Amino acid sequence: MSAEGSLTLDRGLALLQAVADADGDAATISELATAIGASRAAVYRLLVPLSARGLVWRDGSKVRLGIGVLRLAGQVVPQLREAARPVLRELAEKAGATAYLSIAEGDLVEPVVTVEPSWTDFHVSYRVGARHPIGVGAAGKALTLRRGSRGWAAVTGEPQRGTSGVAAPVRGVPGLRAAVGVIALGPLNADAVGPQVVAAAAAVAEVLRGD
Repeated sequence: MSAEGSLTLDRGLALLQAVADADGDAATISELATAIGASRAAVYRLLVPLSARGLVWRDGSKVRLGIGVLRLAGQVVPQLREAARPVLRELAEKAGATAYLSIAEGDLVEPVVTVEPSWTDFHVSYRVGARHPIGVGAAGKALTLRRGSRGWAAVTGEPQRGTSGVAAPVRGVPGLRAAVGVIALGPLNADAVGPQVVAAAAAVAEVLRGD
């Protein structure tokens, strides 16, 4: 790709991100031009291929995300599941607890893939799609951890009474807010399981980045 083509692609992606950052409101051409540091004429040119692919929708001078974004988004979760499943399988067997990958959407977090251990007599059946607020449960708390902290969050009785959980954030994957964790009936030794969960979260990040 030529330098000019690379710059055009970069600006097109920046424009799509600026439309998304409008957070449900339609962005104007002027606002988008300011956001990406380009002229209004350049924004109009960049919108042509994005509109043709259904990624944005124009109504006069206002721009919203198009239905094509939903089609792309629909392919993300299946790919996340396939990438994370082997790592979660290893974590579940080591920890003797149900392992999961949860992602955040807005103020809610939900598991998109879960793996149960094969050798335990009893374990938690954690339903994919079960949503709860960020800040609740190990995954929700892990997403609020600051860099430089211990690296994992441990809870008891959240999001379900009688359970305990440990989770760590998936870091270094642009655009993804996710956590890897385990949930068990009864107590978990967080000092032992915490490093396992952190290592699993790092392994998922490596797979998703293609390292």
